[in-house]
Amino acid sequence: MNLSDAIEIVGHSDPGMVRSHNEDSIANDPRNGLAILADGMGGYNAGEVASGMATTVLMTELQSSLAQRAPFEHDAESGAELRTAAARMLREQIAKANQSIYAASQSQPQYSGMGTTLVMAVFYDNKMTVAHIGDSRLYRQRGAEFIQVTRDHSLLQEQIDSGMITAEEAKHSQNKNLVTRALGIDPTVEPEIHDYETRPGDIYLLCSDGLSDMVPDDEIGLTLETLGGNLNLAAQQLVQMANDNGGRDNVSVLLVKVLKEHPAARGLFGRFLKWFK
Repeated sequence: MNLSDAIEIVGHSDPGMVRSHNEDSIANDPRNGLAILADGMGGYNAGEVASGMATTVLMTELQSSLAQRAPFEHDAESGAELRTAAARMLREQIAKANQSIYAASQSQPQYSGMGTTLVMAVFYDNKMTVAHIGDSRLYRQRGAEFIQVTRDHSLLQEQIDSGMITAEEAKHSQNKNLVTRALGIDPTVEPEIHDYETRPGDIYLLCSDGLSDMVPDDEIGLTLETLGGNLNLAAQQLVQMANDNGGRDNVSVLLVKVLKEHPAARGLFGRFLKWFK
């Protein structure tokens, strides 16, 4: 699988205007259609360690898995839909990353209690499988439509869902950074994983809350609609907007643009291509 001519990925990460160091970590691999973003938490530099471990472990393990098996292949064990292979792959590798972070926090006192949010996507066969934990988000810009694809695992989101507060009131809440799930805090964690169809021209934004807390969604969408032809410029502009609005947290973005359709090569021809790429 080589998607580097079908999708473009650009990333930008910044400490912001207040924090002395950056606890966010991003990684991407256009060839394999991978985009990963983590926002660490913990004292001293523990958050930085947790997010760095998450992106490193996940990227390494997924690249290895994808070299052995395409994400669109049929899941022979369960007889499930073709796309199930990607979700299964993400679930397995997230479990490994969770265990690595948890073990480090248990064995080294300076890392006690460290953890990280996670949002990641794998693109394949005109599809995208998204996994997330915590309040880092994935958005989609399709034409003039800008939507939030993921739903935060946070106290604030639970309060909105239960009707305790409105979405407007949530913008001014003091509970913005209280997540209900995080990678590495407990021995096991349940990621939320969904599959989506993609279209040429789509732009996907993965971001830490350093962007979504500082810049309104409508301004983010307008920026992508206006600057979507230049992902580097768009990524830099989004980070600058967060910093201009106070930059109270680290801010990280990954932008993924679907340049053209990328159906999977199946059957004997597909296997032939895999061996000779």
